[in-house]
Amino acid sequence: AVLAAAALLAPPPGAAQKPIKIGFPMILSGPGALFGEPALKGAQMFVEEINAKGGVLGRKLELLARDTKGNADEAVRVSRELILRENVDFLAGTLTSAEGPAVSVVAKENKIVFIAAIPKTDQLTAPDKLHPYVFRVAATTTMEGRSAAEIVAKWPVKRVATISPDYAYGQDVTRAFVEHLKKIKPGVEIVDQQWPKLGEADYTPFINAQMAKKPEAVFSSLWGGHFVTFAKQAKPLGYFDAIKYNFMGVGEAGSPESTRAMGDDYPVGIWGNAYDAFYWEGGPPQHKEYTQRLSRFLKDEYPSSWAIQGYIALQFLTEAIRKANSTDSDRVAKALLGLTVDTPHGKMTIREKDHQANRGQLYGKTVKDPRYPFAIMKPVTYVDPTPFMD
Repeated sequence: AVLAAAALLAPPPGAAQKPIKIGFPMILSGPGALFGEPALKGAQMFVEEINAKGGVLGRKLELLARDTKGNADEAVRVSRELILRENVDFLAGTLTSAEGPAVSVVAKENKIVFIAAIPKTDQLTAPDKLHPYVFRVAATTTMEGRSAAEIVAKWPVKRVATISPDYAYGQDVTRAFVEHLKKIKPGVEIVDQQWPKLGEADYTPFINAQMAKKPEAVFSSLWGGHFVTFAKQAKPLGYFDAIKYNFMGVGEAGSPESTRAMGDDYPVGIWGNAYDAFYWEGGPPQHKEYTQRLSRFLKDEYPSSWAIQGYIALQFLTEAIRKANSTDSDRVAKALLGLTVDTPHGKMTIREKDHQANRGQLYGKTVKDPRYPFAIMKPVTYVDPTPFMD
């Protein structure tokens, strides 16, 4: 009888060999693909590496990517399809601050762990939106806005303007920047705020309106192809000259993707940030090793900065599966609470209270370097986000 009971409890033959399926909704077309494509590549590299070592719990990982097209409704549709039709065990990915919260609702409904790789809006893990299945390995808008304010506060400027896309990410990060800047530099004046829609094709009216207010510095969270379009239109109008290049471009305006995409059109001299930089010399030893592996995987001597977000998202997920010794979402969700992982940027922890990783970013002023055919940040400074996390 005991043997019969044990047989009933034992997994069916071949169950242990079934792959662990991870759905990966991500922008793979349009302006956002500048960041979305490399994020997917980073996840693919992680899967290839871990599968070569035997996978997790003796099972291989299988990554199922779907194009969200940068649209929250499409992100919801493909996520539901991944869960209901493809029977994925987990979700990881999304890019915009519209997609992330929308997919979080799907994860909650289906009680499936979702690791947000890139969305930064505070709304994703706000107390009224937080649930047991959503976790984030990206920076938040509060962390990014406050980090940028700390840098801008040191500039000899008083008249500051902002230009950001008019949706959750742009609104939240700009608010965090302005509030923190006013707190640490009380004499500063916000002389203008421009809010182009996400995906705006003609920034000229916004640029001209801003220049008329004569700011001494500008904070912007335009990102990816949106930043590329804006900067290409702003440069010939003398926008960057007018503010003496006192321009802080968060939204990864300093990333190799942005500087490479623009070439000679890039406004060298502005400040920017990035999740990663292959040329970062002050990073931990594992960063150099990761960069070399990524360079081989992508067959690119100047590897992507965005790959790291797809990579880290799956690092946390697989470590939690290992710790839980299970692919059950409830157990994996519990294992993620307070989990510390040794990432290419060093040790990172997901906090229990808000399911948020202490994900810092690299900041720097962009310069021309004879070693590279595009602008780089120099020096590269890693800003620890811990002091800016509520």
